Amino acid sequence: MSPLVVDQARTLALRWGLGMSGSFWLGEGVMNRGFRSLLIRLVLAGGLWLWNVGPFVLAAGSEGIQPGSDAAVPSGGPGQAAVSSGFGWLGDQARFIRQHNTFWNWISPLLGLAAGVIAGRVLAGLLGQVAGRFQARGWLVQHQAVRGSVGPAALGLISLGLSIGMANFHLGELAAFWGKTVLLLYTIAVLWYASNLVALVDIGLRRLIARRESAIDEYLGPWIRRILRAVLWTLGALFVVNSVFEQDIGAWLAGLGIAGLAVSLAAQDSLKNFFGSLTILMDRPFHVGERIVFSGYDGVIEEIGFRSTKVRTLTGHMVTIPNASIVSEAIENIGRRPSIRRVMNLTITYDTPAEKVRQAVQIVRDILEEDDIRGPIHERINGEPYPPRVYFNEYNPDSLNILVIYWYVPPSYWDYLEHAQRINLRVFEAFEEAGIEFAYPTQTVYLAGDPKRRLALELLGADPNRP
Repeated sequence: MSPLVVDQARTLALRWGLGMSGSFWLGEGVMNRGFRSLLIRLVLAGGLWLWNVGPFVLAAGSEGIQPGSDAAVPSGGPGQAAVSSGFGWLGDQARFIRQHNTFWNWISPLLGLAAGVIAGRVLAGLLGQVAGRFQARGWLVQHQAVRGSVGPAALGLISLGLSIGMANFHLGELAAFWGKTVLLLYTIAVLWYASNLVALVDIGLRRLIARRESAIDEYLGPWIRRILRAVLWTLGALFVVNSVFEQDIGAWLAGLGIAGLAVSLAAQDSLKNFFGSLTILMDRPFHVGERIVFSGYDGVIEEIGFRSTKVRTLTGHMVTIPNASIVSEAIENIGRRPSIRRVMNLTITYDTPAEKVRQAVQIVRDILEEDDIRGPIHERINGEPYPPRVYFNEYNPDSLNILVIYWYVPPSYWDYLEHAQRINLRVFEAFEEAGIEFAYPTQTVYLAGDPKRRLALELLGADPNRP
């Protein structure tokens, strides 16, 4: 075989392979680029194998040629150096294949390959139409499951066609190698489809986000996808090594286990923070934008990372908290409170008559029922009514106490302060009109000359009857 013929064959193979990505049956919409690239590589690998071994197979079948001799390969053939250096066993297998297979035995693999290609094209078209209908109806899970099977199903049919075509082809001792090759192709198809199904995680997370209105799930999807795909392809590679290449993977697994233990010990703190971040993402104790109180820090969540969580305090400072600490301590999530509860103590002086005390309690109750005040504090919370509560509840050391409790909805802090100011001004005005005095911490000194509070003084040793 002359070098010129070889170069021309290579050029044609490359042109044909690249042309397959155009308007041929592997065009856009039927199979994705990954499958086209894989099939092109398989075809080119087969062509190169035939180019290297073909002259040797033809020469080995000629009469009077002994396998393993220099004459077994035409002068200038690409396999000459390998054969002349001790290629005896392969020469025996090549002569066996040449002698025990007829013309139709050679044609049947090509027919099987053609049948597999045609079946793959038809099935790809059908699956593409079904996936399109599912997408039009909004069935995203079914759409992804069917669309992800297009390429793997075509590869499986091509492998099946080759298997059927090679059923009557006599390979001799190479039959076991061919069986492992077919198993490898089927394994690749299954792993390919399983890898495509990992995209269903995105669909599930989108639905979860829609139900929980989470602002942090966008970090979870890509990481779960990558982890699942890495685990999947790792297990697939171990299966191929163990089943196809018949290698003992026990030592590999033991080595990986020791290496993993060493890495885990060296990166113990980092792993704690990583798993802490997964706990936060799965348990969702808070969302980005919510206000929390943690370990004395009161602020708003700005970012949730895979090592730490950043909190902007009310004073404007940025605090970075390791995720391992967050999942191991109590967190107060102020951002998720359904309402703002106010507890107010109104204190009036001890010399207030009982009737005035009753009047003060009723004044506060009436104010909380006024039209411009009652709305936000009479809402139902989790389906239950929470009306305002006003009671004369305590005798303080220096005042009579009137307890006022109400719940403001929605929990908007600045609106709550505006509403509280209106209540405070109305109570102040009403108490002033009713002549009710507010008490404040005081100490009363009683004088002997006070006509309201007369004191009796007695001198020691004095005559009590003396005026």
